[in-house]
Amino acid sequence: MENKNITIGLFGFGCVGQGLYDVLNHSQGLKANIEKICVKDRNKKRKIADEFFTFDKEEILQRNGLNVIVELIDNADEAFAIVKQAMNNGVSVVTANKKMLAENFSELYHLQVKNNVALIYEGSAGGSIPIIRNLEEYYDNELLSSIKGILNGTCNYILTRMELENKDYLDVLKDAQLNGFAESDPWLDVAAFDTKFKALLLTVHAFGIVLNPDDIFNTGIQNISYDDILYAKQRGLRIKMLAVSHKVGDKFRVYAIPHFVDRNSELYNVSYEYNAVEVEGAYSCKQTFVGKGAGSHPTGSAVLSDISALTYDYKYGYKKLKKLINGSGNIEPGKAQIEYDFPIKLYIRFQDGEQLNDLEIISVEEEFKSAGTNYIIANVNFNSLFNIYNKRENKLFICAI
Repeated sequence: MENKNITIGLFGFGCVGQGLYDVLNHSQGLKANIEKICVKDRNKKRKIADEFFTFDKEEILQRNGLNVIVELIDNADEAFAIVKQAMNNGVSVVTANKKMLAENFSELYHLQVKNNVALIYEGSAGGSIPIIRNLEEYYDNELLSSIKGILNGTCNYILTRMELENKDYLDVLKDAQLNGFAESDPWLDVAAFDTKFKALLLTVHAFGIVLNPDDIFNTGIQNISYDDILYAKQRGLRIKMLAVSHKVGDKFRVYAIPHFVDRNSELYNVSYEYNAVEVEGAYSCKQTFVGKGAGSHPTGSAVLSDISALTYDYKYGYKKLKKLINGSGNIEPGKAQIEYDFPIKLYIRFQDGEQLNDLEIISVEEEFKSAGTNYIIANVNFNSLFNIYNKRENKLFICAI
């Protein structure tokens, strides 16, 4: 099929939007141009001419002749409103907004079907790594057993610098914020919400299961200290913030938790802002994809790939999801297929013993107490982790073994 010309309406001209503009202007063979860009800040200086910009979203959404809306703004609620209106207008959409996708996935799926349009979002789950397209095309008939990976460049950057420079978390975080590797409010990244949203999207494409974000437990590196890095170092391990989605019997376990990884793991040497995704199947065995997970040009490149796919009228097939949709065409709640009642082995550092009261500890294999740090190695009922879920006052650092 011959590719067609694509006319783009772009929302957002921040880090990724500018990256898309750059890579589009240096691409070869792609017949695409950005017609108009909608932004909020009227006073911000930008590197291209003012006539490209508008401050009225309707100037783009009501514009005739657009083939695709590209949504690259920060606010998930505003992004959903834009994407919904565009799809209802019969226009296909490319987005990289993982929070918006995760919080509204079922409705977004039905909007694609109802309006016969495409919604493509490769840049939302692994930066420059083409993992969603691979799950859709290469692994579409594979019996996958597991998908896990490093999916947040901010966390990996902080963990790498803490280990290699012998620095504490707050020092590295402050420096990361100054250098643009962390947001001014880094909570969604460091507390693993960003990782969880991406785990949700990968679970849809790997297994056909649609979850709500609150169905998935997440805890991040927000409470980490150099003591934890040192514990790992002394044992030849590294701490990596991982998204995990794997099949156990006829159930699935999905979560986002820091993990100790050893030198035998492909994830051990994935450093700084790089991401990695490890896919394991019955026939393809284990394969690992590595690439830059953050940054203007890597994510802009993923968005450009999605735009390019639309020139060939590409859509996600959702083959595994469609197999699980009931006769009415509705998506079954995926939570029923998720297992929560199982033991998980954890390293838990705490300040005082009362902090452990929220957890159902099955057995303790190791315990260490000193004036500076206290930790246990324990088997914990996974379900009890939800007792500390999304509590900023929680001071435990938890790492899976």
